[in-house]
Amino acid sequence: MLDVPGWPGHQAGQHLDLRLTAPDGYTAERSYSLASAPPRSDSTLSSTLLADSSLPASSLPGSALPNTALSSATPSGSGRVEVTVQRVRDGEVSPYLVDDFPPGSAIEVRGPIGGWFVWDPAIDAGTPVFLLAGGSGLVPVMSMARARREAGDRTPFRLIYSVRTPEDRLYTDELDALTARSDGFEARTIFTRAVSLTALRGPRRLTSSELASWGWPPELEPRVYVCGPTGFVEAVSRMLVAQGHDPARIRTERFGPASG
Repeated sequence: MLDVPGWPGHQAGQHLDLRLTAPDGYTAERSYSLASAPPRSDSTLSSTLLADSSLPASSLPGSALPNTALSSATPSGSGRVEVTVQRVRDGEVSPYLVDDFPPGSAIEVRGPIGGWFVWDPAIDAGTPVFLLAGGSGLVPVMSMARARREAGDRTPFRLIYSVRTPEDRLYTDELDALTARSDGFEARTIFTRAVSLTALRGPRRLTSSELASWGWPPELEPRVYVCGPTGFVEAVSRMLVAQGHDPARIRTERFGPASG
């Protein structure tokens, strides 16, 4: 959780850059999607990096924050900026942010960035939304879902979340709570490597038939957001176009292999 002085606010789906500078002047910069809902106009800003341990561990990918740092539920109207950092093995930046970055330390922030992969309830309300997230591609999608909840909006949302194993899931409890509200938000999680004993589907990648049956038909002209690893985004986008979705209505955000 970051408190950024002078933060101008953001739209759901945008990202920011974090820059670290070593004592010898070496710098490393990485982009991270914003998970928090856009702050309300009455939000206040401060200048401290906070570590908030109040969020149940089940809504993070692990029981002791092994993969995630600077992340917790954003209090309504707090003005704080939340990012979710997934620990990359042998990475240059993410292991430090997850394991070593102490609360109260300073970090350079640049943002918000991006104006294409965004959803705004004040502008887009009413048009069905189809969200497809692979792995940590769920983070900007959660910003959209939180923006919808904070606005009291009932725009129909359907989410398909693809992740390797049950242990790799993000925001588990929060997604369940959003679905339980019965206000038009629906979510399905599929696993590609391993499943729990109660799973209704074996481990495999998302299929075209599942995409068609769980999503909105192209005739409804939904807004479609696809975020995740490059291979996931490209495969899903091809299936969507083949099913008749207008490419102009499919917004994508992708990430490839990185040094962390």
